[in-house]
Amino acid sequence: MTTDLYLTEESETTVTRGSGNVYADLGFENPEEMLLKAKLVILLSKTIKARGLNQYQAAEVLGIDQPKVSALIRGRFQGYSLERLFKFLNAFDLDVEVNVKAKPEEQERSHTSIV
Repeated sequence: MTTDLYLTEESETTVTRGSGNVYADLGFENPEEMLLKAKLVILLSKTIKARGLNQYQAAEVLGIDQPKVSALIRGRFQGYSLERLFKFLNAFDLDVEVNVKAKPEEQERSHTSIV
């Protein structure tokens, strides 16, 4: 992360550039996993919306109750494993593929992403 200082008429404002992973920037444990889960939940939420389903209908497809769907869509996914989120996507007839490969030499460190 880098920090820049901006001067305004009233005061100094400090802006810190993020790392690209808000969970790492905020000090969460397992930030790569948290970011991956967030991306999966965004995909799940977009799928529900694209199919014109309300939360009760989505809950029926997922086999959970509506308050849990609401919590998921609002980003409360800490209690869900990656495997369970994969199964939720499968419940909407979406295939989930995991592709493991060596990182490019020019890349500083390995990462996990959703394509």
